[in-house]
Parts: sequence; structure tokens; C-alpha cells
Amino acid sequence: MNRYTQTENKYRKWAKEGRGQGRSDTYKPWLTIQDVPSYGRSHRVLSATNGRVVHLFSDLEFYAFLVADWECGVSDIREQYPLSRDLTCSIADSLNVRHPQAHQTEMVMTTDLLLDQHSAQYPLRAIQVKPSAMQHDPRTEQKLVIEKRFWESMNISFKIVTFTKYKN
Repeated sequence: MNRYTQTENKYRKWAKEGRGQGRSDTYKPWLTIQDVPSYGRSHRVLSATNGRVVHLFSDLEFYAFLVADWECGVSDIREQYPLSRDLTCSIADSLNVRHPQAHQTEMVMTTDLLLDQHSAQYPLRAIQVKPSAMQHDPRTEQKLVIEKRFWESMNISFKIVTFTKYKN
């Protein structure tokens, strides 16, 4: 489990590696499937939109990605996009909620998918994917509000995509 621990040293290393930076085929996600413990199936799949392998942490992220990857208006997809920690900490303080932490380190929050679009009015769209059952968990709601406020402060459309598991 130690290899999954997020620390300031790891954050500095990842920033030096260029994670969370670039566009199209040069983009490197902030988190990869090797960095986070899997509680289900993770996916690495080649994107038709940007020609690189994307890292998706669940079947639900994979399904949302597939829809985005085949949308005509989408020109780029960046997964596990990092949010400014200074801004998310400030937002958490203003909401009087605890910022996500791991081992005494304020975590870098990420958005599951950031889409570049062929639209002058809405050039970017941020998407967070959650199972519908998780959406009503109080702590999850707090983190989603921080993320929503982050994107609102940037004037970028933010959507939460939920899925319900189908049972026979």
C-alpha cells in the first residue's frame, strides 16, 4: 500500500515528469492506474480522439470516456486532470469543509475527464464520474462541491456523470 501513498515528494516528482501537462498525444495524466489502488477494473485504452493511451480507474470512467471519445465536438480528452491545490484548499476553507488529505498531505484533487470542444461558447467541459450510490455520501458530496466551485471559478462547464448498475 505504501507505493500508493501520495506525498509532497511524489507530487514534486510527478510535476517534474510533466504530469497534468500537455495536450493531445503529449498529455500525461496526473494519476495513472499504477498510482492508485484498484477497487474494481481499471482500463488503459487507446483514444481515437488524441491517439494516446488513457488511464481510467473504473468501468464507469471507461464508459464515460467511450462516449466522449466518439463525440464529434470533442477535440481532446485529458483524464485525471489536476486541480490547483491552492484554489481547492481555499474553496474548502470558504465552505468550511475538510480538504481531501492523505497521510498529513493536502491531496491534489483531479477531475476524471477534461474535454476540449469545438465550441467558441463552451471550449472546455469538465466531467466527474461517480456511481449513483456514491453521489449521496456526505463526504463525496463535499468533494464534488469543491470540484464544482473550482470549475465555476474558471468559467468552465462541470458535469457529474452517474451510472446505475443494471441487474438481471
